[in-house]
Amino acid sequence: MATTFPRQYARTNRFTLGNPRAFTVAPDGERVVFLRSRGGADRTHVLWVRQPADGREYAAADPQVLLGGADEELTPEERARRERSRESASGIVSYATDAAVELAAFALSGRMFTAELRAGTARELTAPGPVIDPRPSPDGRRVAYVTGGELRVASADGAGDHAVATPESGTVTYGLAEFVAGEEMHRYRGHWWSPDGERLLVARVDDAPVERWWIADPAHPDRKPAEIAYPSAGTADADVTLHLCDADGQHRTEVSWDRGRYPYLARVHWSAYGPPLLLVQARDQRSQVYLTVDTGSGATSPLRTEEDEVWLELFVGSPAWTPGGRLLRLTDTGGARALAVDDHLLTPATLHVRAILDVGEHDVLFSASPGGDSDRSAPGDIGVHRVTLSGGPADVRRLAVDAGPHVASAVRGGGTVVLTSATVDRAGSRVSLLHLGEDGSLEERGTIPSLAEEPVLSAAPRLAHVGSREIPTALLLPTHHRESDGPLPVLLDPYGGPHGQRVVAAHNPYLASQWFADQGFAVVVADGRGTPGYSPAWEKAISRNVADVVLEDQIDALHALAGAHPSLLDLDRVGVRGWSFGGWLAALAVLRRPDVFHTAVSGAPVTDHRLYDTHYSERYYGTPQDDPAVYAHNSLVTDEGLSDPAEQHRPLMLIHGLADDNVVAAHTLRLSSALLAAGRPHEVLPLSGVTHMTPQEDVAENLLLLQVAFLKRTLDMT
Repeated sequence: MATTFPRQYARTNRFTLGNPRAFTVAPDGERVVFLRSRGGADRTHVLWVRQPADGREYAAADPQVLLGGADEELTPEERARRERSRESASGIVSYATDAAVELAAFALSGRMFTAELRAGTARELTAPGPVIDPRPSPDGRRVAYVTGGELRVASADGAGDHAVATPESGTVTYGLAEFVAGEEMHRYRGHWWSPDGERLLVARVDDAPVERWWIADPAHPDRKPAEIAYPSAGTADADVTLHLCDADGQHRTEVSWDRGRYPYLARVHWSAYGPPLLLVQARDQRSQVYLTVDTGSGATSPLRTEEDEVWLELFVGSPAWTPGGRLLRLTDTGGARALAVDDHLLTPATLHVRAILDVGEHDVLFSASPGGDSDRSAPGDIGVHRVTLSGGPADVRRLAVDAGPHVASAVRGGGTVVLTSATVDRAGSRVSLLHLGEDGSLEERGTIPSLAEEPVLSAAPRLAHVGSREIPTALLLPTHHRESDGPLPVLLDPYGGPHGQRVVAAHNPYLASQWFADQGFAVVVADGRGTPGYSPAWEKAISRNVADVVLEDQIDALHALAGAHPSLLDLDRVGVRGWSFGGWLAALAVLRRPDVFHTAVSGAPVTDHRLYDTHYSERYYGTPQDDPAVYAHNSLVTDEGLSDPAEQHRPLMLIHGLADDNVVAAHTLRLSSALLAAGRPHEVLPLSGVTHMTPQEDVAENLLLLQVAFLKRTLDMT
C-alpha cells in the first residue's frame, strides 16, 4: 500500500528526522560537529563529526551503542526541558563543547557522557543522580552538570566529582532556567563557565512564590496528578538570582542588581573579550539594562539602559562583546531593527535584523529579512548577511548559495561557515560547507548530506503581499487545479502571532497546507501584524488589542486574495484551522466574525490569557490587575469574548492534549463550558497523555485526518 502523506508526515516528525542540525564548528575550521538521525524515520539522534578538508564523516557518539540497545528513559526534568525547547526527537538532542571543540558533553537517558571529537570515542561519567545539561569548561578540563537541582563539577575523566551549589530546599534549583526563561525568553540554560574555566555564573531559582497547578490524566485515575509551578499572568514569578561560584565549590558570591525593578534575567554572556555581561528586564518589559559584573565583588555596573513605550524584544545572540571589547546588540531605532556596536549602526533601515549568528575578529554574521521601504516582492525571504565591525550599512553583504528568495541560517568557526538554506522549489534544506575569506569571498567545500525522506507530495505556494498593508500571504491550490474548475472552499491555515512566521520562502513548511489543499481547498496562509515582519512597528501593532488586529488582517488578506482571484475562492465556504496561538485565532474567527468564517478547528488554544504565563501575557496585554478590560476583550470565555452580533452559530472543533503544561487543558475546558452555557454547539477532542507538541505518530497522523473530515462535513463538501 502506498504511503499516505499523513502517515509519512507523522513518521518523519514533519520531515525533520535525518536532517543535520545543531552545528558547532571548531575555531580552526577543521571539524564540524552536528546531530542527525540515521534515517528519515529514525528518531534517535547521533553526534557526528565532519572534516571539511577531506569530507570524512564519523559518529562520535551513538546512543544505540552507549545504551547497549536499551530504550531511552527520560526523567521528568528532562521531559520538561525538551518541552520548553520544543524538542520531540530522541537520543542525543543537545550537547555542549569546550572552546577548542575537542570535547563534547551530553546527557542520555539521565546519564552523563563525554565524547572526544577528534578520536570519535565516547565514555560515561558516573554521576550521583539523573543528569541535566552537562557543559565542559572552555579549557576542556572539567564538566559542570545539574542533578537533583544541584550544580556539580567533575574532571573531564570523571574524577573529583563535587557539589558547587546545593539547593537549600525542595523549591530551589541551581544551574537551570526557570519556566518563563525557557518558554518565553529562549534562555534554556542556567550556568555559564568563565573563559579560564575556573569559575561559573550560576542561576539560583526558587519557585516557592509561584502558584501550584496540578495536571491529571483522566484516562488514568489511579495516577497522582503532576504538580507544576506555573506563573500565570498577574501572579508571582520565580525568584531568580545569579551567583559567581568557584569551580572547586569553595567560594560563592551573589551578583547584585536592582531585582525589584528588573526581575527578569534575560541574557548572560561571558567571553574572553570583557567582563560578564547581563541583560536584565523589567517585568513590564518596557525597560531593560545591560550590566557588567565585577567578578571580585559581584557588583554590577549599568552599561546601557533601553526603554520602549510598547515592549522590548529579546534576540538570539544579543548582547555580546566584540573581540575589541565593544557592546554588540540588536536595537529598535528609527523605525528599524538594527545591528549596533556601541552607538554605531552597522545595518541599513532596509533590513529587519533577526539574530546575531557569529561574531568574528573583524566581522559579524547575522540573519535578516527585507524591512522598511525595501523591495517586498519576495515574501518570507530570510538571509544570512555579513558586515565588518569597522563598516556600516553600505558594507552589508549577503552570504548565499541559492539564487533568489530563501531561508537560511549559519554557524562559523575559523574560515569555515556551515550555511543551511531552504527554497520554495526544493524539498528540505541544503547544508553547505563554505570557506569565507577575510575579504568576504565564498568558496564551496562540499555539503553535509541529509538523510530525510522525500515527501510524497510537493508544495506549490503562491507567495505575494496583498491588500493595503501588503500582508505576506501564501495561496495553495489542489495539485493540477485549473481556474476553469470553479471556485474552491477556502481554508485559512495561520499561526498569526508573535514569533510564529508562517509565510517563508521555503518548501517544507507548506507541506501540510498543500495536503489540505489537495483535499479540495484553496488554502490561505497569512502573516498579519504581530508576526515577525518588516519592522518593529509591524510586530508591536497588536499591543493591548491582539484580537482585533490579528483578525482584521486575516480577513483583509482573505478578501484581497478573493479580489485578485475571484474565480478561485468561494467566500460562502470559509474554514480556519490553527494550533496554540493559531488555535485561539481559529476559535476567535468563528466566534467574532461568523459572517466571514463558517467553521473552525482550534487546537490547544489560549482561550484566556489569565491562564497563561507572565512573561508572554503581560508583554501584550499588561496585567489582569491593571488592564482587566484588555484581558476581557481578548478572551474567548468572557461575555465579550463570546459576543456574536449576527447570532450565528458556527461549527467549532476544540482539540487539546490533557498533559499540556504550557497551554493547560483548562483553556479548552473553560471555553467548552462557556459555549455550552451559551447554547452553542461544538465538539471537543481530548488527547490523553499528549502535550503541546503532539509528538506521537498515531496522534499526529489521525489529527490531520480528523480535521479534514470535520472541515469537509461542516462546509458541506462530502
